[in-house]
Amino acid sequence: MIYTTNPIESLNRQFRKTTKIKTQFPTDAAAMKMLYLTVVRMQEKWNSRVKNWGQIIAQLSIHFEDRVARYL
Repeated sequence: MIYTTNPIESLNRQFRKTTKIKTQFPTDAAAMKMLYLTVVRMQEKWNSRVKNWGQIIAQLSIHFEDRVARYL
């Protein structure tokens, strides 16, 4: 299983898009709230399944038995 930085780049792009629309915030808390709401909106899109997860977890269990066992 190989992960890329595409999800991170996508989130950063959404942050830039959100802050570009509104360039001034009255307080730091307002800016943080806007970024939080962006994350909440993005989480709705993060529901895809990983292909071949059974095979992946089996391989991880072999190589990292002590780490994976406590989460199964």
